[in-house]
Amino acid sequence: MTQQESAFSLSYGDNGVAWLKIDVPEEKMNTLQSAFVEQVSDVLAELKAKQNIKGLVVHSGKPDNFIAGADIRMLAACTTAEEAQQLAAKGQELFAELEALPFHVVAAIHGPCLGGGMELALACHSRVCSDDDKTRLGLPEVQLGLLPGSGGTQRLPRLIGVANALDMILTGKQLRAKKAKKLGVVDEAVPHSILLDIAEKQALKAKPKRKHSFQDWAMGGNALGRSLVFDQAAKKTHEKTRGNYPAADAILEVIKFGLQFGMEKGLKQEAKRFGELVMSPESAALRSIFFATTAMKKETGSDAKPGDIKRVGVLGGGLMGGGISHVTASKAKYPVRIKDIANDGILNAMAYNYKLLDKKRKRRIISKAELQKQMMSITGGTDYTGFDCVDVVVEAVFEDLKLKHQMVKEIEDNAKAETIFATNTSSLPIHQIAEAAERPENVVGLHYFSPVEKMPLVEVIPHAGTSPETVATVVALAKKQGKTPIVVGDKAGFYVNRILAPYMNEAASVLLSGEPIEHLDAALLDFGFPVGPITLLDEVGVDIGAKIMPIMVEELGERFRGPDVFDVLLNDDRKGRKSGKGFYLYNSKKKSVDKTVYKLLNIKPEKKAEGAALAMRCSLMMLNEAARCLDEGVIQSARDGDIGAIFGIGFPPFLGGPFRYMDQLGIKRVVELLNEHADKYGERFKPCDKLIAMANEGQSFYQA
Repeated sequence: MTQQESAFSLSYGDNGVAWLKIDVPEEKMNTLQSAFVEQVSDVLAELKAKQNIKGLVVHSGKPDNFIAGADIRMLAACTTAEEAQQLAAKGQELFAELEALPFHVVAAIHGPCLGGGMELALACHSRVCSDDDKTRLGLPEVQLGLLPGSGGTQRLPRLIGVANALDMILTGKQLRAKKAKKLGVVDEAVPHSILLDIAEKQALKAKPKRKHSFQDWAMGGNALGRSLVFDQAAKKTHEKTRGNYPAADAILEVIKFGLQFGMEKGLKQEAKRFGELVMSPESAALRSIFFATTAMKKETGSDAKPGDIKRVGVLGGGLMGGGISHVTASKAKYPVRIKDIANDGILNAMAYNYKLLDKKRKRRIISKAELQKQMMSITGGTDYTGFDCVDVVVEAVFEDLKLKHQMVKEIEDNAKAETIFATNTSSLPIHQIAEAAERPENVVGLHYFSPVEKMPLVEVIPHAGTSPETVATVVALAKKQGKTPIVVGDKAGFYVNRILAPYMNEAASVLLSGEPIEHLDAALLDFGFPVGPITLLDEVGVDIGAKIMPIMVEELGERFRGPDVFDVLLNDDRKGRKSGKGFYLYNSKKKSVDKTVYKLLNIKPEKKAEGAALAMRCSLMMLNEAARCLDEGVIQSARDGDIGAIFGIGFPPFLGGPFRYMDQLGIKRVVELLNEHADKYGERFKPCDKLIAMANEGQSFYQA
């Protein structure tokens, strides 16, 4: 490779400062690739041969990123743990050479500095970053089922202490400039305009002597204190991961190992464990999610060009309306007009937005002026004033077909002819809502999940008459709101709620069979869901479940008919968290099982089945329904189905989604399990035609 094509180029100033620019050709972002080893070696050899260098500044040639991480595509090429270990070892060697340079090496960071990019910065003697909002520093490898493999587990604890380093590496969190400066990850956080000037001044100074020596890099060198830090971190980690994420245990082990036996042995252990993790099924599954979401960012939902959006209207000031208005104003940066039947609804949505923004202000993510600016972009009223100039209206009123029809008509009367009507229904078929429209081509489903500001998924549901332009426009809107949209078919429950319903029904059947509430919830937490099914029902609201289930039964058949518990609970005013009680009590700081619910449902609680058996029983219903959805074209691909389940209901990410999990089990085994459960618990477990056909043909969803 010639010097011109290299991602690394050197230049020299008259004052003795050398400049190493990183600019990967023909890529928007800088990522580290295995092919760069030779290029970096050449650069380091040239630097070592020079006699008169006083300092070196490492910086990016890209406008808005330092190094976004290592290119994880190279991990897919590894066929053994040893190969992956070699990759890590090579990175470690190069960064050690950089660190060993005799002059002061300074990283000048602007934009994302993540993963391998962060490890490169840690190998420099000092770090200066811009205080721009685009700047983020972190080691997010754990989110891919890995640990930092180029020295990150050894250098970061030595720089900022064990407790802070564990917090960063175990969570994969990304720091803004101010926080990075406070923790000591960077030495200076300065305006972008003077970043290179400050870095140059730093480079001309003597190399810094760091506070944290080998002895005192955790709790002042106190062995008991260090042990306490690791024990607490291990306990906290296990509460979150429940043993499902081997990378977390490996991170704790490698950092502890380096502390006990020194940097050199710590690095060897880091590379070894990195290699093993690369070959783990958990990392393969988590990397598949990363690739899927990256590919989905380029998809537009249809071949049509999206329409221009300048303003957005929201119908309904409740929890969903408040959340939708928030992501539209604060993320997508569109002015929002909210309409509600009562002033209280408008005030509620405004208060909801203010609370979220004020939380950001208190954490110094936004200024008071920015908070006020964002609040001013949200207005509201009890009539349709201002709706004549909105381009998209997102409707978030009650799940009632007559009411939705009324909304369609009123928007067609009060908005422009081309205004899109996007309904945030969770179960009503979109074609039924569009029946009331004079312009059905403008009607589309846009199903958000609660809480809107946190949940990453949106289902886009065109009905047969929705225009391609409408689909492309709402997909573009969802992306601007920070969401991952999937286009799904117009059938009751769409995709996410449709696969959730049989899972929840089965959980209710398990409960009525006498299994204790906390045992059932714990079983699904151990399986990898973020919350148990009974807790989920309380969070969503028993009243919402009672509304959705009959729609599913009517549209999709008897297999969706669950145990009759909703009316009994609602008659006792048990709606879940919002009413202070459901299956759990919520009137104290800590929720606890409301034991009176057993009597109400005529249950004698007793643990009869193992947690793993209960988890499989509930999950199989979800897997079977997911396969049906793919077969019926409700989802366009197994990939969309996996992302929808993970982002929409928290299907265990380390399993890669329902379809990857079925591939992992083997389709033949899934069919066997479903038949075994059908013999034991009833016809509802019978495997669908698609799974039977795939088992007979020896197929998988993701062909190898």
